[in-house]
Amino acid sequence: MRVKFDYDLIVIGGGAAGLTSAGIGASFGAKTIMIEADRLGGDCTWTGCIPSKSLLKAAKLVHESKKLHDFGVETDYSKLDFQKVMKQVHHIREEVYHDADRPEIFEAMGIDVVFGRASFKDNRRVEIILNDGGSKTISGKKIIIAGGSKTKIYPIEGLEGSGYLTNETLFELKEQPTKLAILGGGPIGIEMAQAFNRLGTQVHVIEASKTIMPRDHEGLTVILKETLEKEGVTFHTNSKLVKVEGKTGNLKLHVQQNSKNEILEATHLLVATGRQPNTKALGLDKTSIAYTENGITVNKKCQTSVSHIYAAGDITGLPAFTHYAEHTAKIAATNALLKFPQKIDLKHLPWVTFTDPELAHVGATVAELKEKGVNFKTYRFPYTKVDRAAADSNTTGWIYVYAKPFSGKILGADVLGVSAGEVISEYALAMKNGLSLKKIADTIHPYPTYGLGARRAADQWYIQSQKPWMIKLIQKVFGYRGKIQEIDENTII
Repeated sequence: MRVKFDYDLIVIGGGAAGLTSAGIGASFGAKTIMIEADRLGGDCTWTGCIPSKSLLKAAKLVHESKKLHDFGVETDYSKLDFQKVMKQVHHIREEVYHDADRPEIFEAMGIDVVFGRASFKDNRRVEIILNDGGSKTISGKKIIIAGGSKTKIYPIEGLEGSGYLTNETLFELKEQPTKLAILGGGPIGIEMAQAFNRLGTQVHVIEASKTIMPRDHEGLTVILKETLEKEGVTFHTNSKLVKVEGKTGNLKLHVQQNSKNEILEATHLLVATGRQPNTKALGLDKTSIAYTENGITVNKKCQTSVSHIYAAGDITGLPAFTHYAEHTAKIAATNALLKFPQKIDLKHLPWVTFTDPELAHVGATVAELKEKGVNFKTYRFPYTKVDRAAADSNTTGWIYVYAKPFSGKILGADVLGVSAGEVISEYALAMKNGLSLKKIADTIHPYPTYGLGARRAADQWYIQSQKPWMIKLIQKVFGYRGKIQEIDENTII
């Protein structure tokens, strides 16, 4: 006898993973409900990707305006109205919400959208404490948990009660910080360091590692750090924040670097020390779902230890990117509803830090390749040789591609430079579909574009593949008499 459930699919969470899961559920004809505690859109729309990129855009306009005189434009852009800047940031995220995330959009698909806090009563039933009062309990044939994450806060003396900022409160500021200290030199910290510095705030970044952006290519992060230092950002690497005195407006930060202690004065403190999955309020202890402090445990199909329950996005402890949340949601929903075997793809995951210049990566890192003993070569191309970068006066950066020497099979890539996110996307597509550097090099790219830099880097595989004996053979066969070029691993043409 078939058991009757209230819904074919229950989706907990209305962020990137939840919206994608619910949308797929509806498209597959499943009776779907999506439960969200706050607003649809999640961190990305309200406190992450959209507001941060909008603020970066405003900061870039301010920065670029200072260069206008180089092009013969004499205008005073020295005045900044921070409240107008933030008003525009809020306007942009409202536009994104209206165009893509409004409840009406999903209700039109046949999805029941409910606002409240969801927690499990058992493996099949979910209780919803409704935001407008009351509660109800529903059952689901399939359940996808997409509860997202929040800023991870480490225990630091005096931090609690200091009025520190996170990405959840940063974009609600009414007044511009005079002196902003940022704890954490990862993507969020570095993006906001550049943004606020360019807007005129004095910025200090405190990072425990020896360099910023520790997951990215060390040589490229050094260039990025030097670029930001030239703009005015101060970095304290190999450093720990051990104590906070005072409150927002008048903070004293005790910073320890090895045996040296320093006190930094700041008006505001932004904590950007990584993400923590939102698992605490879900009542997971009432289920058989396996989880740790790092998130809900899932297999490659995004399936939890309970066969009909799946999890997607940040709550899994997998890389906390919006595009990866959407990817895992597709995997979870497809496996849950169609039983069509799909597996998560970590091998071809790209990421981008949207500083100026941008820093991007896809595939294996150099350290990973060396650790595994993989035979590979690095093919490099500088932005100084990308003609579009020269035309735009944006020549800071490099393209590094790691590939098999003989076949040109791409194993990974790192890019620092303007539009690095677009360039890395070309390599991500090539890797996913088994396209070699030869295929990229043989593909016509429009001139002058930044994408052409991806092809020029691929050209280096051809160049490095040329051996003196091959050229001598060609000369002998065809009677050519030119000079044979000396080509080594440092040759860039």
